[in-house]
Formats: sequence, C-alpha cells, structure tokens
Amino acid sequence: MNPGHGTRPLSDTAHVSATLDKAAAENFPVAPAFLPRAWRDGLTAVYGYARLVDDIGDGDLTPGGRDAVLLGLDPAAVDDPLTMLDAFEADLLRVFGSADGPPRHPLLLALQPVVRAHGLTPEPFLGLIEANRQDQRVTRYETYGDLVAYCELSANPVGRLVLSLTGTGTPERIRLSDAVCTALQIVEHVQDVAEDLGRHRIYLPAEDMRRFHVSEADLAAPSAGASVRALVAFEAERAAALLDDGVPLVGSVHGRLRMLLAGFVGGGRAALRAVTAAGFDVLPGPPKPTKSGLLREVAAVLRTAPRKR
Repeated sequence: MNPGHGTRPLSDTAHVSATLDKAAAENFPVAPAFLPRAWRDGLTAVYGYARLVDDIGDGDLTPGGRDAVLLGLDPAAVDDPLTMLDAFEADLLRVFGSADGPPRHPLLLALQPVVRAHGLTPEPFLGLIEANRQDQRVTRYETYGDLVAYCELSANPVGRLVLSLTGTGTPERIRLSDAVCTALQIVEHVQDVAEDLGRHRIYLPAEDMRRFHVSEADLAAPSAGASVRALVAFEAERAAALLDDGVPLVGSVHGRLRMLLAGFVGGGRAALRAVTAAGFDVLPGPPKPTKSGLLREVAAVLRTAPRKR
C-alpha cells in the first residue's frame, strides 16, 4: 500500500500515539483542552513534527526501525540520524507540494492540512531539522551567543508557528516569542545536563564553565559540587531574565491564547523553581515541576502580564 494513501495500520496509529504521548512530559501544556478545536489540532500536529525531528536527532525513535520504513529507508537507517533527517526533510517538502507525491510519514501527513489551512511556510520546520543536524556536528558551545544562535534554530521556530497558527504574528510578538522560546530551551538544557552528557553533548557554554571552574568530569559526577551548582544557578538566572523579557507577549493577546502563552512562560518558571528547590543539583536527573507549582506560576503570569489594548 502506498504509505501516503488509505487507512493506516493500527501499528502505525499506535506508533504515532507513542510520539504524541510524550507531550505529557513537557514543562508546559502543548495543546490544552480549553483551546478551540482547530488550534488544538494545529498545535498537536506541530508538536508531533517537532517531537519526531528531535527524537531522530537524539536517537530516541521507537525501536524496530518503523520510522525509517515510513520514510522509505531501510530499517537500519534509524541508527543514522543524518540519513534520517535528510529523508525527513524530503518528506516535509511533500507537505508543501513537492512533485513526488503526498507525505509518507503519518505525522507529516497529519501536518499537511494544518499547513494548508493556516498558510504556514517551510522555514520554521526546516529550522528544526537544521538544529538537529547541528546536534550531530556540534557537541560543545564556546559562548552564550553561540548557544543563543542554536536556539534560533532549535526553539524559536516553535513559538513563531504558534503565532502563525493563531493568526497573531507581528514583528514585536515574534521578538517576544523568541525570548520566551530561547529561555525555555535553556531551561531544558539546565535540567538535562546529565542526559545531554550521556549523548556526549554539553550545552553549558565553555566560557561559563571556565569562569566557574567546572570541568566535564565534574558534570559526570553523581551529584553536583559547589562549582557546578553555581554554574547551573547562573544559567538558570539567565533563562529567568529571558522569560521576564517575554512576559509582555502574554499581555499583548486576549482570551484563551493569553492563557496558552501564560502556560509557556509559567511552565518555564515552574521548571526553574524545581531546579532551585533541588539546590541546583541537576546531575542525579532533571528536576521537574509539580502540577500545582505549574498552576501557581501560570496564575502569577496572568496577574502580572501588562495588558495592551
């Protein structure tokens, strides 16, 4: 059966669900029930895309090679991220009407009507693929500026897609959204130091590691010493400042979109509170916010975000 047509086998339905179910582990709500159905469907499709491309880059795909097969590759290609990313990009171009037929992967097939309904462009989707290509080539970042440039590819496109899906994109909102998304990416880097090191990657800027006298061996310890904790606190403070810079984005919109964007900012703040509560010791595993902590932070954002008429 042509993978771009007809009813998907149950195994593919379950396969797609396994990817989308990862939304529950995010620091912020992906497509909460209070949103209009069209927005939820769009956000879910975009999340499925972003989650899958990250899983390809991180080597976290479901075992068995099914994703490779869906993209027209041999199952063994699942262990070759660059080959998978090339095939994924080719399938993305099918979403936007390339000549060789409809998308092959079910998550991209689900994305196609969303792209058409909202007039989305390829650029933010291509940025996420390029970020994951960069992850295969670059495993250390010398400066904070280098890390922010990486976030331009790995995080900021998602916020821009949210604005496009909701028809609220303006230059100022895009600027504020970029601040929030870069902050959320840095929060994840702070939480996931040990996990990233397990993939031979370090997203803490090398210049900051030298400043706080932290070696790579220090990051491999079972728990953080004083120097590592000071470094993590420093990076967490940077992320918190970026979130503060982005708060006016919440006040610039109304209704349910205001609640969604407050969820993004509040989710980042709740994650940072969890890091602080752990004494900035992120090496045993990523500190995670509680649901009650998330709700408190979202409520605080809604109270304090300046409203623009």
